[in-house]
Formats: sequence, C-alpha cells, structure tokens
Amino acid sequence: MEIILTENVQKLGKAGDIKKVKDGYARNYLIPRALAVVASSANLKRIEKEKAKRLALYEQQKQEAMKKAEQLAKVSLTVAVEVNDQEKLYGAVTEAEIIEALKAEGQNMDRKFLVIEKPIEELGIFEVGIKLHPEVIAKIRLWVTKK
Repeated sequence: MEIILTENVQKLGKAGDIKKVKDGYARNYLIPRALAVVASSANLKRIEKEKAKRLALYEQQKQEAMKKAEQLAKVSLTVAVEVNDQEKLYGAVTEAEIIEALKAEGQNMDRKFLVIEKPIEELGIFEVGIKLHPEVIAKIRLWVTKK
C-alpha cells in the first residue's frame, strides 16, 4: 500500500514522503495514529500545500534561531568551582551549573539543548554550544574559575 507520511516516523521517513508499506502496518498503525494517509491525488495536493507551509515555518524558525545565536554569542558565563592544591576540580562542571549561569544572565534554556564535546574538568575558558535549531548551534564562552 502506498501512503503519504503526515508526521516524521522513525526508521520510515519524514513528513510528506511517499512510502510503500505493508497493508497491515498502514491500516493498523500508521493511519489510525494519523501518522500517514493513503496516497491519492487529493491527499497528494493537500500534503504538498502542508509541506510548503511547513517549509516556510521551518525557515522562519531558523531565522529566529540565528538571531538568538547572535545574541548568545555575546554572552560570557563565569562558573566558580572548588579546586584542590594542584588547581584540579573536584569532579566536572555540570550542565546544571551552566544552566544556572545562563539564568543569571537572563537566558532561559533547557539542559537538553546544551552541546558539550567533552567534560569540563579544569580551569580555563571553554566554548559551549547551545542547539537552538537542527541547523543552528550557538556558541557561548564559559569561564571556569576557582572560588
């Protein structure tokens, strides 16, 4: 059976894709959950219009994310941590500490958007990414200092 996906379905495709699936999978899972519709000419036209709207919304969100990334690029955070005699941190700088520093700067973010390549386990200056959009990652500067 040929279907048109109305939502992104993991391991099958993205919204607007035309896929050939088994009849039972389409009738019992995809169509009842409004994840897909039967591929017909009327549905194709409707999905094309929705795809154009979705693409315009996606581009608008991307532009907004780029503006926010420019604002965040100017932000410089400072996290003061406890260190031992050799100036080594007790543990690492956590995502929660970075989020608290962001809140102090007036930026509310969720920790799931943070992109940290490796754990921050020493004093210094680091770049931390914030994923604002699938194509936009803002970089902020993080200063790790001792208390």
